[in-house]
Amino acid sequence: MVNMKIPDLPKHVSKEIEKLQEVLNPIMKKVTKYTMWTLPLILFSMFNLLSLMFVGALNFDNLSMILFFALAGAVGMALYKEIRIQRKQIQKISANYIIERIKKSEIATETHKNQYIALVSEQPIGKMLNHFITFLNEEENRRRLLN
Repeated sequence: MVNMKIPDLPKHVSKEIEKLQEVLNPIMKKVTKYTMWTLPLILFSMFNLLSLMFVGALNFDNLSMILFFALAGAVGMALYKEIRIQRKQIQKISANYIIERIKKSEIATETHKNQYIALVSEQPIGKMLNHFITFLNEEENRRRLLN
């Protein structure tokens, strides 16, 4: 999501991206951990349940195994749903951070700020970051012109 190559960005932009990453880092770690477990749990569960079904071993004797595989699949699906919720949270936190940063700008005019706030509010995270970087570059250009 925010894994941009910071050395490729101008220094003033990379500082802001690093600040955003610091805010998002705890949630990103959680999403990464959940992602590592989600697909294996779901695939493990589905493979074993389908194997039991096609082998014809779906009977009362295998009930504990069936319940275990079903539980593993349910945990995998719950983690998947949590990942989706956390990604929405990342989007929301990113938008709030970027909007607050734009509002705090002392260089940009109110019209300019409102224009970028509207652009950021309407976009998914990738485009939101592009607009933010454009704003930061324009802000830096204005700062240089004023000095």
